[in-house]
Amino acid sequence: MSTDSPLACPRCRGPMDLGFLLDRGHHSSANVAQWVEGIPERSVWTGLKTKDREVYPLTSYRCERCGYLELYALPETPPAE
Repeated sequence: MSTDSPLACPRCRGPMDLGFLLDRGHHSSANVAQWVEGIPERSVWTGLKTKDREVYPLTSYRCERCGYLELYALPETPPAE
C-alpha cells in the first residue's frame, strides 16, 4: 500500500506508507478501527458506550524501514507534512 507521501519516519527518517488498522466486528466483518473520546464504559447492548462522544476513523502511517506506526484520528486522511 505504498504512496508517494513525503512523510518521513520521526525515528529513523525512513519512508512512511499510508494504511489503516483493521477492526473485526460482528460476524468478523471488516471495519476501520476508530478512536472514541473518553474512558471506555461498558454497555449491555453495544459492548461499549459511544453515544454523545467524538468518534473518528484511525489512519496510520508505517515506516518501511523500522516499522514505527504513527496514528491519526481525524475526520479525513491527514495532510502530508
